[in-house]
Amino acid sequence: MRLFDVYPIQDITIQKALGSTVWDDKGQEYLDLYGGHAVISIGHTHPHWVNRIEKQLHQIAFYSNSIRIPIQQELATKLGQVSGKEEYQLFLCNSGAEANENALKLASFHTGRKKVVAFSKAFHGRTSLAVAVTDNKNYVAPVNETDNVIFLPFNDEQALEDCFKKQGDEIAAVIIEGIQGVGGIHIAEDSFLRQIRTCCTKYGAVYIADSVQCGYGRSGQFFSHDFAGVNADIYSMAKGMGNGFPVAGILIAPHIQPKHFQLGTTFGGNHLACAAALGVLEVIEKENLLDNAAKIGAYVQKELKSISTIKHVRGRGLMIGFDVPAELSELKKKLLWEEHIFTGEAKPNVIRLLPSLALTQADATRFIDSVKKLSSSLNH
Repeated sequence: MRLFDVYPIQDITIQKALGSTVWDDKGQEYLDLYGGHAVISIGHTHPHWVNRIEKQLHQIAFYSNSIRIPIQQELATKLGQVSGKEEYQLFLCNSGAEANENALKLASFHTGRKKVVAFSKAFHGRTSLAVAVTDNKNYVAPVNETDNVIFLPFNDEQALEDCFKKQGDEIAAVIIEGIQGVGGIHIAEDSFLRQIRTCCTKYGAVYIADSVQCGYGRSGQFFSHDFAGVNADIYSMAKGMGNGFPVAGILIAPHIQPKHFQLGTTFGGNHLACAAALGVLEVIEKENLLDNAAKIGAYVQKELKSISTIKHVRGRGLMIGFDVPAELSELKKKLLWEEHIFTGEAKPNVIRLLPSLALTQADATRFIDSVKKLSSSLNH
């Protein structure tokens, strides 16, 4: 049997990883500034995280949600403390798409409405509802197409206000990434997020803060939406939540009341997933990784902006993007194969940095030095 070919794959086999370093099967060392697509939040194979999972594995790995699972409440309590959302409720699932799927479904249950507002270049996942609010025709199958989604320009306050004035009583939710990831690292302006909060409150819609990629401390705040100084009704989380272990969830405001059987999951909130997620939060807290993300991210942006050939550096914390002009089109490839540094990209010409929140100043400097060297050589 062959694997179903859905990704372009680099001919590299990673066999070992620690912190921000990975090694392939030939012993070659690489600096990882991609974090497996923003998943590695506290560093590869962090000893505390490994111990948390290993200890749980020797007790019980899984049982269904038909019984009481105390470690779920332990996770909810710690997540409330670290995120500052202690009054919220937690529903656990397995992936970012699933988190957004449940957020949208819950918003529709809560409001009794069908319409959802999403934005240009949005990416919210590949399952049915999540992909319907994703602005990329390559991902949307005919069966996913629906008239219930209204796409508006990103950061356009007037378009948002006009939409609500026209269809406000039909809109169940607005879903927005605090920083668009797949869309190319574009920040939702604070005033725009405040406008979403105002419109949702006025018209009784649900504000869904997609924090799958931009959450869990990546921006230097726990949720990048927090920069706007307003609360969403639902926050979706995944990626960095488990540091590589599949775990996701939604935080739900207290005014949205649960009803039995509206939401459900088989694997969500299993013992191992909760142990992994607790390990992540404990390391974030103990090692002050939100502060580190803000500090190292600011340094990387400052240094990138000093390179004349690099264009439009943007981001928050350790979620950074920059445009690569035509003369540097080989930059990502050369970073990987010549400098042995993993980075990400967004089409057509954006390099994305999504490293561990524990990235050191030394590793950040190594990356900057490599970019300067390659930019100079490629530009001549």
